Amino acid sequence: MDKTAMKLRGVNLGSWLVLEKWMVPSLFEGLQATDETTWCAEMGPRATERLRAHWDSFITREDFRWIAGHGLNAVRIPVGHWIFGPDYPYHPKYGDNRHPFVTGGIEVLDRAMDWAQEFDLRVVLDLHAAPGCQNGFDNGGIKDVCEWHTKAEYRDHSLSVLERLAERYRNHPALHAIEVLNEPRWDVPTDYIKAYYLDAYERIRRHCPPERVAVVFHDGFRSFREFLGFMQPPQYLNVIFDIHRYQCFERCDIDADIHAHLRKSAGDWKDEADAIITELGLPTICGEWSLGLDLKVVSLWAEGPFNHALENMDQFQQNVASRGYADAQLLTFEKYQGWFFWSYRTETTPAWSLRSSVERDWLPSSFA
Repeated sequence: MDKTAMKLRGVNLGSWLVLEKWMVPSLFEGLQATDETTWCAEMGPRATERLRAHWDSFITREDFRWIAGHGLNAVRIPVGHWIFGPDYPYHPKYGDNRHPFVTGGIEVLDRAMDWAQEFDLRVVLDLHAAPGCQNGFDNGGIKDVCEWHTKAEYRDHSLSVLERLAERYRNHPALHAIEVLNEPRWDVPTDYIKAYYLDAYERIRRHCPPERVAVVFHDGFRSFREFLGFMQPPQYLNVIFDIHRYQCFERCDIDADIHAHLRKSAGDWKDEADAIITELGLPTICGEWSLGLDLKVVSLWAEGPFNHALENMDQFQQNVASRGYADAQLLTFEKYQGWFFWSYRTETTPAWSLRSSVERDWLPSSFA
């Protein structure tokens, strides 16, 4: 079987190598920090010991065993632009410390790649946080800052990190794909994003041939039709289009009842999948999705009201609704080349934790 064309059923390893406060609030207790950048800056000399302990405990070899044991075949691993250490451009949010980020993440990633190989899991490496931040979200590294596209040095460093990842893991059996940038925001100019994607493809292809490694690009929160004719074969080979689909961030979704959520998942999103598959000419994955319907637990920036579809249900009804919502999404996302649940583990929010959702019978016990 051509491994590059395989169906991916996977999970994100979020808040491991790129912290997200809502997923690991215990790390942020007593701090003003809202993201990994300000966490490292505020923690100062204390950051290294605390973060390395998190790296060693939040995701372990046993988690890779659990993932494979439940029939999943892939993991998507978000990394920050600081993964290789202190060669990144300065940003004012760093404060007086020119290089605030904790070093040693690349050795953790090395270990993860070997665990993936041991359990026959495929890895999508995802540049999740770019210098200057590409979206203003906490998951982009700096909340409320979106400046990645404003300085050439930010762009250049992003490309350098991608090339170094490609060079380091070019011969690693677990490497399936490299995603060139997670969720560039809707107001970053499309032409700028496309030019960056093309350069990123070229950098990765210097080391990783298309028959071995895919190059993934995100839709940037815009219609797939803005990418019609983009990065097509035969000039560009083994390119994958990535979409992320949630139903808890927009007011129309927040106000919807569970039946509307099911219709959107199994109806509207199915129609979208059919259109993408028919028109785009590129294999597509849903790189992020969840069972989350309650905005309050996930967002550091949203203003209320925080109503949601499950709030007036008893526990049995919530379980039925969650199973239905999961099944409706899976039926649609199975049309694609693959999907990755967000995320494997959280401290507080089971609807965003694949492991918790499986243990509560919201998701299947086996994905094989």
